[in-house]
Amino acid sequence: MLELAKGVYWVGAMDWGLRDFHGYATPRGTTYNAYLIVDEKTALIDGVKAPFKDELFRNITEICDPSAIDYVISLHVERDHSSALPFVMERAPGATLVTTERFGEQGLEANFHRGWRFHSVKDGDRLSLGWRHISFIATPLAHWPDSMMAYLEEDSVLFSSDLYGQHLATSPRFADQVASEILRPEAAKYYANIFMPYSSQAGRALEKTRALAPKLIVPSHGLMWRKDMDWVLESYGRWTQGLTVPRVVVVYDTMYGSTEMMAQAMRQGAEGEGVEVQLYRLTGSSASDIMAHILEAGAVCIGSPVLHGGIYPTVAAFLSYLRGFRPKGKLGVAFSSYGWVGIAAKAISQEMEDAGMEVVQPSLEANFVPDEEALDRCRQAAAVVARRVKAAAA
Repeated sequence: MLELAKGVYWVGAMDWGLRDFHGYATPRGTTYNAYLIVDEKTALIDGVKAPFKDELFRNITEICDPSAIDYVISLHVERDHSSALPFVMERAPGATLVTTERFGEQGLEANFHRGWRFHSVKDGDRLSLGWRHISFIATPLAHWPDSMMAYLEEDSVLFSSDLYGQHLATSPRFADQVASEILRPEAAKYYANIFMPYSSQAGRALEKTRALAPKLIVPSHGLMWRKDMDWVLESYGRWTQGLTVPRVVVVYDTMYGSTEMMAQAMRQGAEGEGVEVQLYRLTGSSASDIMAHILEAGAVCIGSPVLHGGIYPTVAAFLSYLRGFRPKGKLGVAFSSYGWVGIAAKAISQEMEDAGMEVVQPSLEANFVPDEEALDRCRQAAAVVARRVKAAAA
């Protein structure tokens, strides 16, 4: 069993087969990280998804009798961490369940209705395990109201819950053991799809993390950070502030190719200004992959044909997804081809404004097949946006 520090063990489970995490595409699976601390008192920090409970207990029994667990610490009540709790509490009948006051206790009661014995904690509270002590760091709305981190003081280990994680299953357990070209995009995708709507709260949690200066950061999903901790903390610093790079993301769908012609013209206009462009047709693309590129992009251009007097369904679904993330500091451009009624571009512009984006160009429309003049308008609009993106990132 992997020992992180003397008497501190990883006892979690790998979910190699997971391909969707409530709308988040996970082609590399995920990890449910749980940790066991053995001292005069024994504490289990977090758990696993219910189908992996047997793997959790095989790992625990290699170290101690599960009935010897004194504390089960729930850093976050979401069921990917907590759904094995009934199984855990049955096998550790003397354990006290430690969670955040109010929201943690309420959430666990509402999910499981078991009448467990709770010990509720708030920011700054400490728990003695013997010669070791755990302090609790409240991180409300990063990303649920009950979220918190735990810090093992004597070993300088930060159990960060969902912060600093990735949806990534690998045989190695530490970030420095996995190629950065695999790890870093997964860390960015994770932040974009989990924390982007809560950037202010994640930023406050980051300040608390830096103040602790931990030697190890061990999240609830993915790989643990030791040697290359600076990269993830610096990246979270950029992401929580909404800092951008010279990048334009063009997102569209098409029926007969007209909107695609406009999308390609947008790409050409932005590339002509020397910025990076990511082009996505929504049919066959994952919204969560697109959000990973939008995270640091300065501008997003979204295009749709008109179907039944409205936005094309795949584009409408993406706009709904985007609106929930409220991306910071993004410029937006809408474009559309249409047959009888030009309505989609204006509706897309409104959706982008509702998401908190700055729509910087009049809606671009083309009736049926765009002519060269319409395509040139797209190129020019994208060029204007690209110049602003470069200036903002300078």
